Amino acid sequence: MKIRPLADRVLAKSEKTESKTASGIIIPDTAQEKTQIASVIAVGDDKEKIKVKAGDRVMYDKYAGTNVKIDGEDYLILKAQDIIAVIE
Repeated sequence: MKIRPLADRVLAKSEKTESKTASGIIIPDTAQEKTQIASVIAVGDDKEKIKVKAGDRVMYDKYAGTNVKIDGEDYLILKAQDIIAVIE
């Protein structure tokens, strides 16, 4: 199934955070302070508001977006205003 976000929306796939420290200690998900990082998959058609492109890695607000499941994979649909940084 193909999804194309509308207006100022962005389709992104969240990246998993590392749950083990460098010394080998396993940190449970409930104890992790997670940075919200995702890879942009597709962008809407409002080019004035959207400053990212497909393939960019971005940081977004903690409680932003709508979770969707497409072909068994979890994705996020974010508004352009909820994206706070591009990771280079």
